[in-house]
Amino acid sequence: MPRPEPHWHANPLVRASLALHGLALAAAVAAPPLWPWALAVVVANHALLAGVGLWPRSHWLGPNWSRLPAAATARNEIALTIDDGPDPQVTPQVLDLLDRYAARATFFCIGDKAARYPELCREIVRRGHAVENHSQRHRHNFSVMGPRGMTREIQAAQDTLTAITGQRPLFFRAPAGLRNPFLDPLLTRMDLRLASWSVRGFDTRVGDAQQVTHKLLNGLKAGAIVLLHDGNAARTPGGIPVILEVLPAVLACAAAARLKPVTLPEALA
Repeated sequence: MPRPEPHWHANPLVRASLALHGLALAAAVAAPPLWPWALAVVVANHALLAGVGLWPRSHWLGPNWSRLPAAATARNEIALTIDDGPDPQVTPQVLDLLDRYAARATFFCIGDKAARYPELCREIVRRGHAVENHSQRHRHNFSVMGPRGMTREIQAAQDTLTAITGQRPLFFRAPAGLRNPFLDPLLTRMDLRLASWSVRGFDTRVGDAQQVTHKLLNGLKAGAIVLLHDGNAARTPGGIPVILEVLPAVLACAAAARLKPVTLPEALA
């Protein structure tokens, strides 16, 4: 029996914004001298929406996994999420570290990179991890795209990753976590869940592994979604990708605290 098509419900901020646009238009039509004020209100509203979209952990534009659900938190679970790969030099070493600690992780892969290294993507899944959608090209202007551009990016990655791994991604993470009000209805239609994070160490910019580790360990608790990068990883002064220096300490700390690293689909179940 086919699954019913998901139905999108506008959140309160989007509903209020739509109503505000309607009122501004009505005011400008009914009293033309008021149009500068109506325009100012609309511009302020757009500025608010843009600001909210620049806050990756915000829930104002729709549902967003910034922490694991309550049931997963109660099971003492955490999620290690690893972005911007796969990377042929870094990802295999990350997989070996995860194996050493019997930990599962979620890899938010870029479709174009996955197409270049399909065997590496399949190896991620073979070792028990999840491959999820991080867009097809990781475009830096993703958050200012319209619905068609966003749809192309997300759907292309869905098709690419599903064809490679045989598993349809259930989660999407926007490039840099930035988005706009068009994203939520698109994800609803595609039956995807938006995922951000609860703790990050900025390991694409900070080459000090100790500093990154300190930031991550401070937020390492049940329900945490940890953000790391195997692609675009910063390098330590010795030239080592930061994730390879940081991940052992994070995994050891999680094990000592009896925290169980699981994939996002496992936390969903």
